Amino acid sequence: MPKPRKGRSEQQLKPLLRIYCEGAKTEPNYIQGYLDKFFPTNRRLKVVKIEDTKKNTPKELVGVAVNAKKLANKTGLSDLFWVVYDRESQQKYSDALHHNAYDTAQKHNVSVALSNVCFEIWLILHLEDTTAPYSCYDDLRSNSSLRKHLKIRGIQDYDKGAEDIFNFFSEEEIKNARDRAYRMNIQTQQSANSSQTKPYQLNPYTDVYKLLDAIDEIALKGN
Repeated sequence: MPKPRKGRSEQQLKPLLRIYCEGAKTEPNYIQGYLDKFFPTNRRLKVVKIEDTKKNTPKELVGVAVNAKKLANKTGLSDLFWVVYDRESQQKYSDALHHNAYDTAQKHNVSVALSNVCFEIWLILHLEDTTAPYSCYDDLRSNSSLRKHLKIRGIQDYDKGAEDIFNFFSEEEIKNARDRAYRMNIQTQQSANSSQTKPYQLNPYTDVYKLLDAIDEIALKGN
């Protein structure tokens, strides 16, 4: 007689870090590249999981993560939940929309890795210090040095969706990006209006390095 099916194995009863990305390519490709380089056993152990989702607005992503967290809590799991999304332009996403998404995430203990104005500010920080604000992705792509830097490395005309974008950066450059992001965020906060305290109100800004820190912490425990 077949044995009854079980849920997660004892190994998998350990908390998972579950990541929901706004971007269908660039962000998950970068994160997967990070995992493959520093935690190759994750493909077997699956301590960190990049979730498949068709949602692509901050509110929708947070909603999916919150619902998944509620379900995990009901089944006794203590998984960690992160959402990754961009500020985008004011015309695309209002402060009110971001306020709703960010506060909902905080209320339900879902972590947010937000980049203002877009994920590419994090990529620039691998290559140089910056405190330049941009109004939208197209503004950054046209007026920053990102495409020039990446062209030297073999990407002729960078645009979102580069599958192997992570592989164009060295371990030292990833470390530099973390340090630069920390410094950039502090400088942006110090120069911002006192009423502007949320990440979506700070430009430039990125929390991606905090997500990498969380990946490091849980993946090292899982190995």
